[in-house]
Amino acid sequence: MKKSLLAFLGCLTLTAASLAGCSSSKPAETSAAPAETQAAAAEEEAPAASGDTKIALITMDSIDQHWVTLNEGAQKAAKELGVTVTFMSPNTKDDAQQIECVNNAVAGGYQAIIVAANGPDAISSALKEAASSGVKLVYVDSPANVDAEATFSTDNEAAGKTAGEEMLKALEAAGVTSGKIGIVNVNAATDSTVKREAGFRSAFEGTGFELMETQYGEGDAAKSQTIAENYITQGVVGIFGCNEGSTTGTGNAIKASGKSDIVGVGFDKSDAILNLIDDGYLLCTMAQNPDVMGEEGVKAAVAAINGESLGGKVTDTGVSAIKAGGAAAAAAGTSDGDVKASKEWKIALITMDSIDQHWVTLNEGAQATAKEVGVTVTFMSPNTKDDAQQIECVNNAVAGGYDAIIVAANGPDAISSALKEAASSGVKLVYVDSPANVDAEATFSTDNEAAGKTAGEEMIKALTAAGITSGKIGIVNVNAATDSTVKREAGFRSAFEGTDFELMETQYGEGDAAKSQTIAENYITQGVVGIFGCNEGSTTGTGNAIKASGKSDIVGVGFDKSDAIMNLIGDGYLLCTMAQNPDVMGEEGVKAAVKALEGESLGGAVQDTGVSVLTK
Repeated sequence: MKKSLLAFLGCLTLTAASLAGCSSSKPAETSAAPAETQAAAAEEEAPAASGDTKIALITMDSIDQHWVTLNEGAQKAAKELGVTVTFMSPNTKDDAQQIECVNNAVAGGYQAIIVAANGPDAISSALKEAASSGVKLVYVDSPANVDAEATFSTDNEAAGKTAGEEMLKALEAAGVTSGKIGIVNVNAATDSTVKREAGFRSAFEGTGFELMETQYGEGDAAKSQTIAENYITQGVVGIFGCNEGSTTGTGNAIKASGKSDIVGVGFDKSDAILNLIDDGYLLCTMAQNPDVMGEEGVKAAVAAINGESLGGKVTDTGVSAIKAGGAAAAAAGTSDGDVKASKEWKIALITMDSIDQHWVTLNEGAQATAKEVGVTVTFMSPNTKDDAQQIECVNNAVAGGYDAIIVAANGPDAISSALKEAASSGVKLVYVDSPANVDAEATFSTDNEAAGKTAGEEMIKALTAAGITSGKIGIVNVNAATDSTVKREAGFRSAFEGTDFELMETQYGEGDAAKSQTIAENYITQGVVGIFGCNEGSTTGTGNAIKASGKSDIVGVGFDKSDAIMNLIGDGYLLCTMAQNPDVMGEEGVKAAVKALEGESLGGAVQDTGVSVLTK
């Protein structure tokens, strides 16, 4: 009787939620044998869940295409894991309605809430109450100021800066070096769009352009169009839209004005935005990966419900700039179901070596996708990093009749001649991790410079916390030619600009753990207070050197993830590592190769596959 009464009250609560504006889509059906999946950021198998696991997904609204796509990703993961995910978001962006959705989820007995918060503080009280009642919290897209198990979002400030740089390039190409720039934002409280604006503004520092006062359209396309039209009457040369509605309104305003010389740049992806790009009314848009946020959010929620500690990690789910020519491919999406192979294409995967765990994981992602879409991917990488051997692999792929090559180039020019010959013979090229200076269909890699800067900032925070504000810092890199690690070093060095630390001359260990350990040991004899390893081997060597020295006060920070690195972090010999998503690179690389072979134009799009900071 008591159970029946509780069930009845729960139904009343959810009915009230629906009347209050919290919409609810049909949850994923449970599976008797849930599939085993990998969390992209943690690269660990998500635990199986019982069929009665209930997770609420609450986004800012239930209509915007961004949230619809995020829900699609969540439902896909829910089906694979055998859990119920209920999309119970308000129909419009409203703090009171979102708070009510959170309260309804708690009252309805949901074990976890995946939420895109309206702002850092707007719904914090409700989330704190939810957490105190034992509900697990996971953020997607936009976090609040309440601790959560994990966050999956775009590095919005970096993406906003990219948007600004794209606008600058287009204006300069048109001979425009000064003028007014308008900004259409959602409001002054939504953390994600505020950061996009901050990044966009930072791109114009030191230029002759005047960035006007931001106007807010609440993400509504019609309101945003009116704002953009007002900017146009004031003679702007460019307008930036901070989200889907803002961008659609901006493009529509430029279209209505007939002034094709105004550069419109935006954020998010929808059919309307892609059509405006293809028609020339917008230059480009920063396309996020909301489906990835949804998928990884569900995996993290299930892991947390099953007792795993996720450490509150923040994972950047990446962004790419979509322009005319790339819009058609973007419209097709990137989910597995969108990629269909009409024949068993032969694809070669050539990485820097075949032993490093990073490349092994990348291959695993590629093989999983190859099986799903029905193509053959051959992992034909050299046993060690060697330009001549990698060139030979490329030549062998061409001679072997492979239709496409997915490659992580040793350097921007090291194997360029071989790649040019491959392309001239009709082979499609896709880059993963590290591109060469040869045009390719698409590139899937980490924003290495931004990630390197993050590594530097983590080291500075640790040193400052220990009362150390000066001293020598060593850097162990692979070589001076590998584009990815050179950029990581550049980003790391930039974090120390204006400090009293002395960054020593970089030493190169070719990614070999033993050589890197010797280098790190030499740094330690010179009295360094910190050492940065630029890849897996460099990081392992650095940690081993600190361990052998017995000097636990030396701060070691690295790149990539392996069992050895995670053990060194766990034992306190490394502070943290920047964990990339090589499995995502492999998966997306295969999808892109198949799309290109099937005749789609991908426009040379570059997609950031994200990075997260893994600490003890």
